[in-house]
Amino acid sequence: MPWWFGYLTLGAWLFVVAGAAISRGRQFATFAGVIVGIHSLIAVELAPMFARMAPLFIALHVAVYVNFLMLTRPRMRPLLYRLLVSWPGSFFWAGTLLALPLAVARAMGLDPSWGIVIPYALSAIGFVQSLRTHEEEIDLVVGDNHADTPHPLPHPRGKAREERPLRIVQISDPHIGPFMSVNRLRRIADDAVTKKPDLILLTGDFLTMESQSDPELLRRAFEPLAAMKGRVLACHGNHDLEAPETVRTALTANGIQLLVDDATVVETDAGPVHVVGMDFAWRDRAQKMKRVCDAHPRIEGTTRVVMLHDPGAFKHLPEGEADLVLSGHTYGGQVGLLSLGLSWTFLRLFGLTIPDHGFWARGRDRMYVHRGTGHYGFPLRLGVPSEESVLSVHRAKA
Repeated sequence: MPWWFGYLTLGAWLFVVAGAAISRGRQFATFAGVIVGIHSLIAVELAPMFARMAPLFIALHVAVYVNFLMLTRPRMRPLLYRLLVSWPGSFFWAGTLLALPLAVARAMGLDPSWGIVIPYALSAIGFVQSLRTHEEEIDLVVGDNHADTPHPLPHPRGKAREERPLRIVQISDPHIGPFMSVNRLRRIADDAVTKKPDLILLTGDFLTMESQSDPELLRRAFEPLAAMKGRVLACHGNHDLEAPETVRTALTANGIQLLVDDATVVETDAGPVHVVGMDFAWRDRAQKMKRVCDAHPRIEGTTRVVMLHDPGAFKHLPEGEADLVLSGHTYGGQVGLLSLGLSWTFLRLFGLTIPDHGFWARGRDRMYVHRGTGHYGFPLRLGVPSEESVLSVHRAKA
C-alpha cells in the first residue's frame, strides 16, 4: 500500500467533516465525523493486507468519502452516480465495518489475513439482497388468547381459518434513496395493486435525506396506488417527521389518507375495518396512545387494525385496543440469519423479546412486524431480505 494512504485518509476525513459543518451544521458534521472516522481507522489498519490490489482498494475507499461528501448537499442522484459512487461506497463501507474484528486482531499483533475475504464476501451478498424484494403470502390468526408478555408467534400454517380472510398489503420503510429508486418503488406499488388486496397500509419512513426535499419523487413512486383510492392509508414513521409536508403532499396527490393520531372505517369484502394511525412519538408513548384510543374507541362488528410504525411501542398500547397492529421500523433486524431459515438477527443481541420481525402476541392483541421494503442507516441488508408480502388475516374460531 502506498506510504501516503494514511495521509489521504486523514485529509479525506477532514474534508468530509469540514464540508458537512459548512453545508449542514454541527449535528451532521458530528454524525459524519464519527461514522466516517470509524471506517477510516479500520481501513487504515487493514490496508497493508490489500497491497496487491491497492488501486481497487483505494478507489473503493475514496468512493466512501465522495458519497458522504455529496450527502452534505443531498438529492437523488442518477443511475451512473449510483453505479460509480454510492453502490461501490456502500459495499466497501459495509464490508469494512464487518471487518472490525480483523482490524482489532491485527492491531493486537495477530495475523488475520486468512479471514479478510469473509467480511467483503458477506458485503457482496448483502449488496445483492439490498436490491431485491422477497414476495410472500402470510396467514395470521387474530382473536385468540396468549400470555401477557409480548412474544413471537409462529405463522399459523395448517390451522382452521375463515374462508374469506382480510387481505392486506403492507408497505413499510421504503426509504427512497440509493437502493430504492422511484421506479423500483413504483413497481412495488403497482404489484401491490395487482394483488387486489382489501387494503394497502403504509406504515411510514418513506424518504431518506436524498429524497426529502422533492415531493414529486414519492408522488411518482406511489402513483399506482391512486387506483385503490379510499383503501390506501398511511401513518408517519420517525423519518417522515423530518419532512412532513413533503410526505403529506405526495400522499394527498395520490388519494392516500394519512392518519395522524386519527381513525377511519373502511368497508371491505371481508367486512368493515376500523383503521387507526398512530403518529410517531419518542416520549410519553403510553399516555399518547391512550388518548388516541379514548378519542377513537373500538366499534363493535369491525376488525380493528392499528398502524404503529415503531414495534417497540406495542407494549404501551392499551390492552384490547387492536385485533392487529402493523409495524415496521426495524428492517426485520437488517443483519441476521433469516435467509438461512433461522430467526436470529443483530437486534436480538440486545434481548430475545425485541420485536424485530414476524408475528407477536400480548394477550389477545397481535402485532405483525414487517421486515421493510427498503432500508436506511447501515448501508446494506445481510441475511434479512426485504419484504413484499400479502397478509391474510383470519379470526380465530370461537
